[in-house]
Amino acid sequence: MYCRNCGKEIDEKAVVCPHCGVDQRSTYRSVQNASKSRLLIGLVGIFFGTLGIHNFILGHTSRGVTQLLLTVLGSWFSFGLTALAVFIWSIVESIQILTGEVTHDAHGNPLTD
Repeated sequence: MYCRNCGKEIDEKAVVCPHCGVDQRSTYRSVQNASKSRLLIGLVGIFFGTLGIHNFILGHTSRGVTQLLLTVLGSWFSFGLTALAVFIWSIVESIQILTGEVTHDAHGNPLTD
């Protein structure tokens, strides 16, 4: 392991770098642990839901990729009917988020009001 301040090699279990004295424990919250706004995600789902952006924000990447691909490929091959189905799907998900039926993201972090 290397010191996050000076870059010198240190012991894996070191709490403080013996070279520069900087604490090696994380002092910031990771993005996965950041709280997310229910209202903001619901509105993103309404306006950009066919692209799956609200699912990417919630950490449901496979669902987001599915919505994105169905929208893009469906608009080319099925005259937009698939994109319409994805739009309805995203509106339903947005309503679930806004009404509080969805309470946590994919990492188990609660959504804030």
